[in-house]
Amino acid sequence: MVNASLIKDAQVAAENGDYARAEQLYKSILSQDAGTDDDLIRRQESALNKLGELYRNQKQTESLASLIRSSRTLVSSFTKAKTAKIVRNLIDLFSTLPETLPTQIEVTKDCIEWAINLKRIFLKQSLETRLVSLYLENQQFQDALTLINTLLAELKRLDDKMVLVEVLLLESRVHHSLRNIPKSRAAALTSARTSANSIYCPPSVQAGLDMQSGILHAEDKDYKTAFSYFYEALEAYSAQEDPKAVLALKYMLLSKIMLNAVDDVTSIPNGKLASKYTGAPVEAMRAIATAHKNRSLAEFEQALSKYDLGTLTSDRHDTYLEELRRDPIIRSHFTALYDTLLEQNLVKVIEPFSHVQLSHIAGIIELSVEQVEGKLSQMILDKILNGVLDQGTGCLIVFDEPRQDKAYDAALDTIKHMANVVDLLYEKANKLNY
Repeated sequence: MVNASLIKDAQVAAENGDYARAEQLYKSILSQDAGTDDDLIRRQESALNKLGELYRNQKQTESLASLIRSSRTLVSSFTKAKTAKIVRNLIDLFSTLPETLPTQIEVTKDCIEWAINLKRIFLKQSLETRLVSLYLENQQFQDALTLINTLLAELKRLDDKMVLVEVLLLESRVHHSLRNIPKSRAAALTSARTSANSIYCPPSVQAGLDMQSGILHAEDKDYKTAFSYFYEALEAYSAQEDPKAVLALKYMLLSKIMLNAVDDVTSIPNGKLASKYTGAPVEAMRAIATAHKNRSLAEFEQALSKYDLGTLTSDRHDTYLEELRRDPIIRSHFTALYDTLLEQNLVKVIEPFSHVQLSHIAGIIELSVEQVEGKLSQMILDKILNGVLDQGTGCLIVFDEPRQDKAYDAALDTIKHMANVVDLLYEKANKLNY
C-alpha cells in the first residue's frame, strides 16, 4: 500500500509541476528489492514507465538514456516477455523527441549487446528490428540492409514468422528509399504478405503492409489500387487511434488528386471515418486539389506557401521546404503533379490563340521564356499539343485539331468486307476444282 501511495504522490507531483519530487518518488520505488513480491514488481514496472515518460515530457534525453542503461539490473529479474516489452517501450519514448536519432541508435546498440550477454534471443531480435527502423529513419540504408540480412537468416532458421513479417516490411521500405522498386515489391513485400497470410497478423502490421502496398502501386501510377490500400490502412490505423491514420488519409487525397478526382478530395474528409482527422495536411491537400481543378499554377504555389508544404520557384523545380523533405512519398509524386499542373496551365493559356508569343505566355504564368519553350516542346513531342514552335519569331503556332473524314472509315470498312468476300470466293472456287 505504501508503494501504491508513492506512485499516486509521484503522479500528483508531476501534474503540479514538481518534477524533482516526482522523480525522487519514482526512484525510491525502483530502488526497493522486490524479490518475489508480484505487487511490488508491477508497481516498479509502472514507476519505470512513468519515470521514462517524465523524462520524455521534460525532453531530458540524456536522463532517459541513463534510465534505460541503469534499469537493466532491475528488468533482468522480470520475465523475458515483460523485459522485452519494458525495454522497447522505454526506447520508443525517444520517438517524440527531436534530433535524438543518434542517441536512440547508440542506446539500442548497447541494449542489443546486453541482450546478447544475457542470451535473450527474443529481446535481441526485437531490438535489432527496432534498430533497422532507426537506421531507415536516419537514412543509413546500407547498415539497415546488412542487419536485415543477418536477421532474416536467424528468423528463417527459427521460423519466427511474426518478426519475419516486420523485418521483410522494413526491407521493402529500405529498398523503396533506395529507389529499387522491383526489389521492394517482389523480394520484400510479396514475401512479407506470403508470410503474413500463414499467421495471425496484428492490425498494426497489416496496416503497414497495406500502406506499403499503396505506396508501391502509386509508384506504378496505379492510383486507383493505391487508394484502396490507403483506405484499408486508414481503417486499421483509425481503429487503433494511431497517428499514422492522418498520413494514410493524406495519401488517399494525393491519389485522388493524381486521378484528377477533385470532388472526391472535398468529400472524403467529411466522411465518417476521416472526419475526425482535420488540420493543415488535409486543408493543404484540398487547396492543392482546387488549384489542380482550376489549372492554376499560381494557386498551386500559393497553397504550398500557405501550408508550408514547399515552394517551386521559377528557377528550380526541386526546391522543397521541410514538410516535403519529411515526406518522401509526397516528394516523389510532387514533380509529376507540378508538371501536370504546368501542362494544364499552359493549355488553358493558349486555348484562345492560334498564334501567340512565348514571352506573353511566360508573363501570364510567371515563368521564364526558356522554361515555357522547353515545356511546350515536350508537349508537342508527346502529342499533347498540336502545333509548332517558330524560334525565329519566338512564337507558338497552334494548329486546329485534325478531323478525320468519316468517308475514310466507311471506305476502309467496305474494302475490308470486299477482301473477306474475295477470300471466300477463292476458297469455294478451289473446292469446285477438286
